[in-house]
Amino acid sequence: MQLTHVLRADLNLVPALAALLEERHVSRASARLGLSQPATSRALQRLRSLLGDPLLIREPDGYRLTPRAEGLRAQLEDVLPALEALVGPESFDPASATLPINLASTDFAVHTYGAAICHRLLHESPLASVRFHSWRYDTMAEQIRRGSVDLGLYGEFAPSDLSSADLRNERFVCVVDIDHPCATGQFTLTEYSRLRHLVVDVHDGAQPDVDNRLRLLGAERAAVVTVPYHAAVPQILAGSDLVATIPGSLALRWPDTYPVRIIAAPSQIRRLAYRMVWHRAYDDDGRHRWLRSIVRAAVTEYAVSQSDR
Repeated sequence: MQLTHVLRADLNLVPALAALLEERHVSRASARLGLSQPATSRALQRLRSLLGDPLLIREPDGYRLTPRAEGLRAQLEDVLPALEALVGPESFDPASATLPINLASTDFAVHTYGAAICHRLLHESPLASVRFHSWRYDTMAEQIRRGSVDLGLYGEFAPSDLSSADLRNERFVCVVDIDHPCATGQFTLTEYSRLRHLVVDVHDGAQPDVDNRLRLLGAERAAVVTVPYHAAVPQILAGSDLVATIPGSLALRWPDTYPVRIIAAPSQIRRLAYRMVWHRAYDDDGRHRWLRSIVRAAVTEYAVSQSDR
């Protein structure tokens, strides 16, 4: 039996099916759907009955998907976003909305914009929950395509098949130990390439918005240390000869707390267009337009607060 049978039986089962197949866990699917665990368990039982397949099989370390479930999961990647936009309410009232809000970003965006985003979301939609997902380029794009993430916050390196809108023109700076034996004003590209680098692993061990540009310029940098989080950078830099390339709005506060200093990045890699990315099926969706307006307002609020300092 194919997904069309579920669509004919009960459209409300489709989000439950998507959450169960992706989370592979009833309680995690419940939290994502905003339902009780018994309600999600009942949805699973009904889906098993409709499809004539167990879908999730318990194993010692959790659940695995049956072959039928794997096939359904592939179908849902194309069906779910368009279906949610089609059957969603024409008007959206954030004050009464209970659907969880799922955002994806690196720790940079959470540290920089997270507080302003959450304050605005919870003020306007107090019944909803907000979840920030850990950001990985390859998996986040797929989660956006499947509809399990509402909005991704990206640097310039964003998928071409998803909708996007610029949030702000961020800039990179270089951060070094306060006693680092380097230039005091700005690195040239040649000087920069000769240094030993601390790199934040945004995708596949690199920072695409930096390393892709270096590659196009015929340059490269030596990654001596690679870390998964921006927040780990200043403590590792302190007392070392390493240099890190970091979004300025995050790094400019570090010298107040850590023994590091800021140097202008080479002009060729200084600019970073930071944007939000979403599935094209939600371009005109009322809930999603509201969510995008909240994120844009929060980022603008942060930018204004920094300019006043």
